[in-house]
Amino acid sequence: MFDLLVIVRVPESDEIPAVADALARMRPLCLAEDGCVAWEAYQSQDDPGRFVLVERWASRAHWEAHDSGDAIQKIYIPELLPRVEREVHPSTPVSRAQ
Repeated sequence: MFDLLVIVRVPESDEIPAVADALARMRPLCLAEDGCVAWEAYQSQDDPGRFVLVERWASRAHWEAHDSGDAIQKIYIPELLPRVEREVHPSTPVSRAQ
């Protein structure tokens, strides 16, 4: 398994609805991709301009292939990247890290 956390911050509050909408539209596209085990976007209740993407892929290779899919090419790159700051964290659950 390859797990990924992406922390997204929207600096301009008027851009928050567009980012939330784009993430909602990405979800079914990601879940339909080969090797996508789970994909969810969460919006902070305390800071609406902060989102966390929690992704689980069958392998790192599946995640890397995800870059050429519609979710990234048609939504993430043109609609999200111009509006957000992000941190990408390949991660391991603590229960598996030891």
